[in-house]
Amino acid sequence: MIVYPAIDLRQGRCVRLRQGDAQAATVFADDPVDAAKRWAEEGAEWLHLVNLDGALGESGAANLAALERVLSAVSLPVQFGGGMRSLADIERILEIGAQRVILGTVAVREPSVVQQALTKYGSERICVGIDARDGRVAINGWIETSKVTAATLAQAMFEAGVRHTVYTDVSRDGMLSGVNVGATRELARASGLQVIASGGVASIDDIRAVKACESDGVSGVIVGMALYTGALDLQKALRVAKGSITC
Repeated sequence: MIVYPAIDLRQGRCVRLRQGDAQAATVFADDPVDAAKRWAEEGAEWLHLVNLDGALGESGAANLAALERVLSAVSLPVQFGGGMRSLADIERILEIGAQRVILGTVAVREPSVVQQALTKYGSERICVGIDARDGRVAINGWIETSKVTAATLAQAMFEAGVRHTVYTDVSRDGMLSGVNVGATRELARASGLQVIASGGVASIDDIRAVKACESDGVSGVIVGMALYTGALDLQKALRVAKGSITC
């Protein structure tokens, strides 16, 4: 199982939000490179970067510049999401150097774009983000809740050829309230997707709980607020994820 330290980008800075609320942002680093280097030094295998401005329909130019700096500063593979609405957007991010893109709103609004991206780049470079609020998919930076259920979207994306998804319980994101393990496991079992759990990681107990779902198709977990507040030690989380320690 892979632990993905999260670096959420807002106007070029590393921030964390509560339940996706852009008005409830805490700045943890003026330069995201500092965060990237820290997680790399502590043993991270991947980084998870999000263009919050792009997801909200704003200019994300500063965040793309930050992505380039991060990729120049560390040798880790990066998965990047937020604001990609066309094949050209996807191409741009992959050309900058991201290993994988995460597509959210476009998977609901224009699934043909996802199909085109899969055809051109393959299933290892294209991931779909399924952000759920009360079981339905939240889009446009979580401002809008669609009529599509998380399960329906997951099954449709698997049939289209997607193999990786990030599943986020919006109500828990940034709240340190614990991962919605039950919903994450259920989505993995029902869809056949390799699911990366996201939202609510509070302690090592959450890493252990997600690890227990690995055989069900849960392949990773994204950690954010708990790392930045010190509630979770990344090196210990990595050892639990690899099965080298259980406590």
